[in-house]
Amino acid sequence: MHTVKHLKGSSSQPLPKKPSGIRSYMPAMLLASLLGTYLDLYFIGKGMYDFPIRPFSAIFSINILFTLAVLPIFMILLLKIMQSLNGWLKGIFVLSISLAMAALEKAAEDMGLFVHAENWHHLYTFAGYGLFIGLISAFHGWINRKKKE
Repeated sequence: MHTVKHLKGSSSQPLPKKPSGIRSYMPAMLLASLLGTYLDLYFIGKGMYDFPIRPFSAIFSINILFTLAVLPIFMILLLKIMQSLNGWLKGIFVLSISLAMAALEKAAEDMGLFVHAENWHHLYTFAGYGLFIGLISAFHGWINRKKKE
């Protein structure tokens, strides 16, 4: 039988463990995956873009490999880097990543992995990723502050 020793006269309970490592990123990963999935479903449904080459294309209209694996892992890396930056450096980093995503999107189009509607502008991608990363980062900070309290 396993017993827990308490200090004499102490009525306080042991403090819950703070999530560490990957567990502290799980809520942000889940939000990134869900938000990415719903945004893809929305924009594909509106005919704004399409993924001609994707896993399980007979079942899913979105690229589930991207929304369920790449995006959450990508967000862990971004959040880890952002935690080491402060103030305006975080902003410059987010803008840089957003610009890189717009360029990568153009490269994916050239490879035939991604197709946009004629009225799509890569500025939408730049702005969208900036908002997306900012939202996930704010959520990650908020959820982990809540757990520390």
